[in-house]
Amino acid sequence: MSQNNLYHCSHCDAQFPKWSGRCSECGTWGSVVQSAVADFPMMSVTKKGGAVEIIKPAALIDLNKLESTKSEHRLQTGVEEIDRVFGGGLVDGSFILIGGEPGIGKSTIVAQIANAIGQKNLVIYASGEESTTQVSARLNRLACKLDNIKFTSETNADKIIAAAMEARPRLLIVDSIQTIYTAEAPGEAGSLTQIRASAAKFLGLAKQHNITIILIGHITKDGQLAGPKSLEHIVDTVIYLETDSSQNYRLLRATKNRFGSINEIGIFAMTGTGFEAVSNSSAIFLEQSETEMPGSVISAVMEGTRPFLVEIQALVSKTIFGYPQRKTSGFDANRLQVLAAVMAKRSKINLMTQDIILNMVGGLKINDPGLDLAECLAITSSMLNKAIKRDWLVLGEVGLGGEIRPVTRLDDKLREAEKLGFTTAIIPDQKTQVTSGGMSIIRVKNISEAIGKI
Repeated sequence: MSQNNLYHCSHCDAQFPKWSGRCSECGTWGSVVQSAVADFPMMSVTKKGGAVEIIKPAALIDLNKLESTKSEHRLQTGVEEIDRVFGGGLVDGSFILIGGEPGIGKSTIVAQIANAIGQKNLVIYASGEESTTQVSARLNRLACKLDNIKFTSETNADKIIAAAMEARPRLLIVDSIQTIYTAEAPGEAGSLTQIRASAAKFLGLAKQHNITIILIGHITKDGQLAGPKSLEHIVDTVIYLETDSSQNYRLLRATKNRFGSINEIGIFAMTGTGFEAVSNSSAIFLEQSETEMPGSVISAVMEGTRPFLVEIQALVSKTIFGYPQRKTSGFDANRLQVLAAVMAKRSKINLMTQDIILNMVGGLKINDPGLDLAECLAITSSMLNKAIKRDWLVLGEVGLGGEIRPVTRLDDKLREAEKLGFTTAIIPDQKTQVTSGGMSIIRVKNISEAIGKI
């Protein structure tokens, strides 16, 4: 077996074809040493920390000889809203991360998932934040069947994994990853190194033993998962539990899903017995008052396969001092700046001396250009102090030239509005045929024409 000369840095493990006194990757002096490497494909030898290790080639698998699997086997929770977000259920052997603000209900929703899966399968619930008494009280309050749910308050990742390998559960829940540590990594529990190392161990458990694992993660003040971003990279699915402080509803949203769509959301109401799915999801995004009010416009968006009706509220008032203010809740503030500039340029509405506050009812955060026209008409309605009828639906994207562009899934949005009793829709003057049922359709070509309709 012939040997080639290869050099590596003992500090950062970077490899080089020739020796140098200084590592060009980490900048350490005197760390570049020679390694003995065998010609490919023979076994190779690496030197690391003074030890000699024989590296065997990885086993190659012929995919043609594997049994064909048309679809992944999924664990059904029985709750349509949860299963929809996960893409039809929890895939066997998947690695799932659930994040959310403190007190939002992360532990509650995983307890309900554990109860559903535990009807026919073994579930292990590991919590480093709560005692056995606290977890038992929550499970009893949620009326969970405890026959197949086993609990441990262990925070050592290696001990949790050992218990899972012995018991072979269908589902393992870890609450939370910030409290878990492994002796093989330096630092305290919750540090970047510990989070990364512990997550890597659980990943190996999920993939090698086909155990579905749910990790609960805390989020920071800016709404990001605490810990390294790589934590989101190694998991299969990232789920966020969101809410508005003024509402009693929770939104379950996937930001990453290797086994389904990331456009689906689940909507729940928080009750004394846990989360309950909301049947009429459009109702929570509409103001309950039937009184017509200036600055209020109804529009529609698509979240995955479902249309939602949403209410947009605008408040326009004269600027008292300085530059006019632009405030948004649930919208992109930069997009509001663009729309205000288009309205000032392409219509007779002068907003250069007006403060604008834009709000999405229900706490939903939307980034859909199909709401542009509704936002513009809400601003116009508030400025002119002229209410738009509550049974009117407004849809359309606004271009920089003031033109109204088509929106996607128009038929689905109109059908949802008609089902809820809407009689009129202002839509783009697009060439495609629209099935409106009994609704009256008003087609507009530009922003000035749309403003003239109210």
